[in-house]
Amino acid sequence: MKVIVCGAGQVGFGIAKQLAAEQNDVTVIDQSPQLVQQISDSLDVRAIVGHGAHPDVLARAGAADADMLIAVTFHDEVNMIACQVGHSVFRVPTKIARIRSQSYLQPGFQDLFSQDNLPIDVIISPELEVSRAVLRRLSLPGASDILNFAEGKVAVVGVTLEEDCPIVNTPLRQLTELFPDLRSRVVGISRGGKLFVPRSEDQMIVDDEVYFAADIRDVRRTLGIFGHEEQEARRIIIVGAGNIGLSVALELERNHPGVRVKVIERQRDRAVYAADHLKRTIVLNGDGLDPELLQEAGIADTEAIVTLTNDDQANILTCVLAKREGVGRTMSLINNHTYTPLMRSLGIDAFMNPRATTVSSVLQHVRRGRIRGLQSVHDGAAEVIEAEALDTSPLVGKPLREVNLPDGILVGAIVRSGEVIIPDGTTEIMAGDRVVLFARFDQVKKVEQMFRVSLEFF
Repeated sequence: MKVIVCGAGQVGFGIAKQLAAEQNDVTVIDQSPQLVQQISDSLDVRAIVGHGAHPDVLARAGAADADMLIAVTFHDEVNMIACQVGHSVFRVPTKIARIRSQSYLQPGFQDLFSQDNLPIDVIISPELEVSRAVLRRLSLPGASDILNFAEGKVAVVGVTLEEDCPIVNTPLRQLTELFPDLRSRVVGISRGGKLFVPRSEDQMIVDDEVYFAADIRDVRRTLGIFGHEEQEARRIIIVGAGNIGLSVALELERNHPGVRVKVIERQRDRAVYAADHLKRTIVLNGDGLDPELLQEAGIADTEAIVTLTNDDQANILTCVLAKREGVGRTMSLINNHTYTPLMRSLGIDAFMNPRATTVSSVLQHVRRGRIRGLQSVHDGAAEVIEAEALDTSPLVGKPLREVNLPDGILVGAIVRSGEVIIPDGTTEIMAGDRVVLFARFDQVKKVEQMFRVSLEFF
């Protein structure tokens, strides 16, 4: 596949890295010579210095025969015009744009991005995606990661095993014997920084980060079995009233009337803006790292704090201060992935990475075959993929134990006629099933092949 990526920032770099690793023909455009040089030195891609929306630059990048244009510069308007030029001048089949300003995304302006106006096939809003991730984590305390599939019927949940977890050192095959009616299955384990797909004889140990696929109705019960029975927070502090922080606060006001929220925002004009849009939420103007302001916000009685500023270090340090004050759950927005290994040791319970979220959203539309949903986990080390099984798929019509799936791929759940099936070795996949699989990054191409229409089908 020939792909043009406009923007060589963290998101553009992440997309180019993933696509290049899968042997795609990738060209990256950016106005910064430094970023272009960095991406040329690091990745096996072609990189061009120039404006991503200029026709001559797109022509040099090969837009005339490109399969996809992905515009993820820092400017919404550049991304939109790049897609317009890609459509009108070069007839690029698929155009994806990152749009950050919520003004463009309001329900009343949905026709803006139609084929007759701004012909963008896929709109990606990192702020909205991260806001939803924050709300999912608040609703399921104890989970470090929560991904929804099959219209919300299946969840893939990450959880860290503590010392008091009752099922550590237990072979996975025994979990089925201990909890025969539990509709969940362990699909991935991260240990010592390395992620693997477990076998039935493998055991989980303390400090493992475990991913399980479950019927959404059994997620809380599964978390309890893993030693996490925390209650939802009723008193929450949000640090940062940007697009993400304000979106989270508005959602909590609308749908969680029993939750008391306070927002801390450093910039006075933004604090005033947030206060004008929020009805029940108290907005404080000041620095989230100010101990006196945290005391004024009631940090001693707060059950959860969510730090959502644009400053990674401030987000991390605020969470550390909050933990010292006794806050039970801390969540942080992290843009720089180099901080990721520090999160657990600093006592931060969960974190959200907008770059990883955006890359996952883009890859969902790059993947071939009948891929219906996709999310990257563990900084891209694996992907959870939802796909529709076709008659021609090698998975269909035989027990899973006879399919001989490659190491690194595991079927976590099947949705058939609206019902969730947690499979075992005797389960047979049928044509039309929605299949949720956990796959190591190096095995993703094989998953695509399993769900691609073969020529023999015609």
